Amino acid sequence: MNDLNIRKSGRAGRITFARPKALNALSHDMALAIHRALDDWRDDADVELVIIDAEGDRAFCAGGDIAAVYRAGLAGDHALGQRFFADEYRMNAAIADYPKPIVAFMGGFVMGGGVGVGGHASHRIVGDSTLIAMPESGIGLIPDVGGTWLLSRAPGRIGEYLALTGARMGAGDAIHAGFADTYLPESQWPDLIARLEATGDLSLIEGEDAPSAPLRTRDLSAFAQDTVADIVDALEQAGDAQTLKVLAANSPLSMAAGLAMVRAARGDRRMQDSLAREYRFTYRATQNSDFLEGVRAQIIDKDRKPWWMADASPAHVAAILAPLGPHELTLEEPA
Repeated sequence: MNDLNIRKSGRAGRITFARPKALNALSHDMALAIHRALDDWRDDADVELVIIDAEGDRAFCAGGDIAAVYRAGLAGDHALGQRFFADEYRMNAAIADYPKPIVAFMGGFVMGGGVGVGGHASHRIVGDSTLIAMPESGIGLIPDVGGTWLLSRAPGRIGEYLALTGARMGAGDAIHAGFADTYLPESQWPDLIARLEATGDLSLIEGEDAPSAPLRTRDLSAFAQDTVADIVDALEQAGDAQTLKVLAANSPLSMAAGLAMVRAARGDRRMQDSLAREYRFTYRATQNSDFLEGVRAQIIDKDRKPWWMADASPAHVAAILAPLGPHELTLEEPA
């Protein structure tokens, strides 16, 4: 397909995002194609490792291509979004479980769906242009694609902070928070990729000292509070006007659910458990959340003025995260 360049080169299976003008946004078809490629290479003796990178210098993958989900949900078709999220999450799980090394070169924007591809790879390389974020609270969704799992493993209260604010991390913060492993200047990436293709030798991945990690020393104690309202109160007492402004712009339901999900994920044994919980929200998102309004305001009309209306009460958070019965996420291979 034109949006991905999937091929074998030397000892590597290669997947390259190839829609740089769209910031390599991940469509439903792209998610399926990535999963199929991984399945094809699983038992291929010629493929010793998989390398995932992207064309262009602005983005590895800036998120999911959710315009079609928006249009369908607006027309009352909620099944299209449910299929998209289920297939995307199955692909995320396949990356996390893959029996061969996967090396992701994450330059530029790595957000939402991009984190779901690169963030679960076995070897995650970042550079000076890298900006990683889970900004879903700003579009009425929650950190998904296994994002709550990654956030729950971040030190201290970084997970809650990133989930509620959608803040962007540079290379140093991404490594500190557990979203990446190795810093390497991007000028060195082509040579490393060529050598990995030729040899399959992972010992060639030798990073350099990462840039500073501001999150390492930032006081995020406010995000230890029990509820979003309590977090806001603590930030007001601390005089953190900048963070308060960000929270005021995001969906109250998304923040309340995201907070609960990051904390619940700390008890999960596997990333797939977190994915299943995320799917409960996204399965219902086009009907019972602020998702359609958030996409309208931020992506479709781009007026940046969402009118948040969804119920953010504890009862509704519990309801939107309740088990789906026969519709629970399953992680079988794609057809």
